[in-house]
Amino acid sequence: MSETSDLLQEMNDRSREVFRRVVEGYLLNGDPVGSRTLTREFSEKVSAATIRNVMQDLECMGVLGSPHTSAGRIPTQMGLRMFVDGMIEVGDPSEQDREKIDATMGTNAADVSGLLDRVGSALSGVTQGASLVLTPKHEAPIKHIEFVSLSQERALVVLVFSDGHVENRLFTPPPGQTPSSMREAANFLNGLVEGKTISELQGSIAHEITQRRQEIDTLAQQMVESGLALWQGGEENAERLIVRGRSNLLKGEAEEEDLARIKNLFDDLERKRDIAEFLDLAEGGDGVRIFIGSENKLFSLSGSSLVVSPYMNADRKVIGAVGVIGPTRLNYGRIVPIVNYTAQLVGKLVSDRS
Repeated sequence: MSETSDLLQEMNDRSREVFRRVVEGYLLNGDPVGSRTLTREFSEKVSAATIRNVMQDLECMGVLGSPHTSAGRIPTQMGLRMFVDGMIEVGDPSEQDREKIDATMGTNAADVSGLLDRVGSALSGVTQGASLVLTPKHEAPIKHIEFVSLSQERALVVLVFSDGHVENRLFTPPPGQTPSSMREAANFLNGLVEGKTISELQGSIAHEITQRRQEIDTLAQQMVESGLALWQGGEENAERLIVRGRSNLLKGEAEEEDLARIKNLFDDLERKRDIAEFLDLAEGGDGVRIFIGSENKLFSLSGSSLVVSPYMNADRKVIGAVGVIGPTRLNYGRIVPIVNYTAQLVGKLVSDRS
C-alpha cells in the first residue's frame, strides 16, 4: 500500500470530506479554499472553527498547504496524488467530447501521420490544454538493410520493408569503419533479417551478440545495441512528437510566475530528444497514467501534470502514446476518460490502416 493510501485510510469521514472539497474547489477555480466557504457547503452543520482545525490537521499530514498569507488551503503535490489515486471519480467521456474526437478521426484517408496530427489538434481543442502525440515507428518486417558511407563521421542505413516502405537513417559510425566493413555488417544483418520487424531483429541479434560477441563486426554490434542506428535531427524521423495547443496554456489572467512556468515547460519539450521516453512512461502500467509535478520525470520542472495513455496495434503491442499536459490544476475527472478514449480509438484506426 502506498503512503497516500495509508493517509487516506487514517482519515475519518469529516476529514475526507474537507479534503475532497478543498481539492475540488482548487481544481475548479485555482483559488485557496477557506473554512467559511466549506462551512456553507458542508453536508453537516459544523462551525468554521471545527473546519479550521480539520484543515490544520490535514496540513500537518502534508496533503494541504497554505499559499502565501492566505487563510485558505490548496492541495500539495502529495495531496493531489492521494486525490487522484483514491478519491477521483472517473466515468466515460461525455457524448459531446466523444463526438468531437470522432469527427476529427472519421476520415478514411490512409495517411496515419496526418491522422495523428489531427488527433493532437482535436485533443487540444476538447481539453483546452496542450496535447502530446507520439507517432509509431514503422514496424513492418524488414526485407533488406544497406549501409552507405557518407564521410568519416557520417553514414546512412537504408531500411527496406516488405511493404515497400523505405527509411533512411543517419548515424555516426565507430572510428575506422570502411565501406568494406559496412558491407560485411550489412551482409551479416541481412542473413538474419528476413521476415522480422526491427524490434524482432534486435532481439535475435542481441542473442547472437551474446553467443558470438568476438566474431561479430563492431559496426553490426553497434547498430543493434543502438537500435539499428539513431535518428539525428532532420525531418525524416518516423517516430516524432506532435504538440498542439500551446496557446491554450497561455489563456486567461495567468500570473507572471505561471507564464514563466509554461515557457519552461515548452522549452523542456523542445529540448527533449529522447521522445520515446513517453512510451517508457506509458508502458509502466495499463491504461491512463497521471504524473503530477515533480513525479513527471519527462520534465524538469514541477507544477505541471501529464495525463498519458499508450495506444496499441492489432497484436496488443504499444506503438505510441497520446496525452494532455498542463498545470497541476487539471480537471482530472474529465481529462482521464478523454485521453483513454482517444488512445483506444487511435489504436484501432492505426491497426485498421496497417
